[in-house]
Amino acid sequence: MIKVGDRLPNATFTVMTAEGPKPRTTDDIFKGKKVVLFALPGAFTPTCHKNHLPGYRDNLDALKAKGVDAVAVTAVNDTFVMDAWSKTSNCDNKIEFLADGSAKFAQAIGLGLDLTERGMGMRSRRYSMLVDDGVVKTLNVEEGQGAEASGAQTMLGQV
Repeated sequence: MIKVGDRLPNATFTVMTAEGPKPRTTDDIFKGKKVVLFALPGAFTPTCHKNHLPGYRDNLDALKAKGVDAVAVTAVNDTFVMDAWSKTSNCDNKIEFLADGSAKFAQAIGLGLDLTERGMGMRSRRYSMLVDDGVVKTLNVEEGQGAEASGAQTMLGQV
């Protein structure tokens, strides 16, 4: 599993643009920037939709006031689902929605979660991290079902 001090592996996410789905690499997202990245098992799932994402959306200005350049969320969903979630959550253009549709990033950092028995396939564990120029500065991995350790309030105390 990735740990504080590690550099993020080279990976490619998919994001929705005005021209349709486009690739974005970890360098595109993190190089030369301080970024809060949080991850969750899936868009529109109860804890993710009602707690985790709104916490970051509602605290975006406070995070940026502490020197964060951007906030991004990743989930093992396709870019069309991530785009719809962004729009229905009033996050359009505020938080970057990174589709990790095949769970390659989640697995590359050792935070994949096999939910096959629950009909969801391979997903991502719930976590948050502060990444400075591609290097992990803080890492908060949830052990239970909630979103406290990886939530926005925890991250606000770490930046």
